[in-house]
Amino acid sequence: MKQRPLIVATRKSQLALTQTRACVRLLNCANPEVAVEELQVTTTGDRIQDRSLADIGGKGLFVKEIEEALLVGQADIAVHSMKDLPADVAPGLVVACVPERQDARDAFISRRALRLQDLPTGSRIGTSSLRRAVQLKIWRSDLEIVPLRGNVDTRLRRSEEGAVDAVILACAGLIRLGWADRITERLAPRDCLPAVGQGALAIECRENDEFVGQLLKDLHHRETAIAVAAERGVMRSTGGNCHVPLAAYAERDGNGLWLRGLLADPSGKQVRRAEMKVPWPDSEEQAARIGEQLGLELKAVLDCPHADT
Repeated sequence: MKQRPLIVATRKSQLALTQTRACVRLLNCANPEVAVEELQVTTTGDRIQDRSLADIGGKGLFVKEIEEALLVGQADIAVHSMKDLPADVAPGLVVACVPERQDARDAFISRRALRLQDLPTGSRIGTSSLRRAVQLKIWRSDLEIVPLRGNVDTRLRRSEEGAVDAVILACAGLIRLGWADRITERLAPRDCLPAVGQGALAIECRENDEFVGQLLKDLHHRETAIAVAAERGVMRSTGGNCHVPLAAYAERDGNGLWLRGLLADPSGKQVRRAEMKVPWPDSEEQAARIGEQLGLELKAVLDCPHADT
């Protein structure tokens, strides 16, 4: 009996489709006998473009309808940008696979300067991210931060049309779209710490679907999964969401894990950083506990009413 095709759910944006189709190609290479069909889903986050994510309910709105499609059996797997996933996935679902991470850094794109530090005073820089806005204000308090939402191509076009003098986007998305040559400068994590999971993908499926889980094992990249688990641990213990400027980035440092985090109050007036270097974790669960520890450290300092500003 011929097996039915697997259905993969994805958002309709150019980046989401590119990421999903790249994962499907890898899946087909490892399992050429498995047919895969695509289900394109419009999420609430995609429909509402005139307000910030914080105003409409947070980044989970980019995955809600897709997770519903998985739960009711309309789809078997879903490919997400890891940074779009809330700290906890919907009950009954699991992130079964984390492919190898792309460049996690933020990208500065401008026709006015080769480096962010060279932008003239008063320049307008577009971003919808509180995390990026807070760090930009620390680095360049003389710039005007302009809210800018939309797909990658939309934000690039707004910059080219002169609505802003520069934009900050994720390097990973630009690279996956074949637009790496449009990056003016790749920002070092010490200057702009990336978002939790930035540059990584999450492939989600139903928790009890052993067949799909086995298929996805060939795409799983253990080192990326461990690093991302540490970052998501920071998010979980701080209660991080789109209302709170939060950053976390984990990377291998020799034989150890170097985890850095940043947390600010919503106004960005109080900003706290913390980091730790520990032996490389044996599992994602251990990495998550390390992240939770760092997150609690950040949260304890920020919650203190007498903390220095």
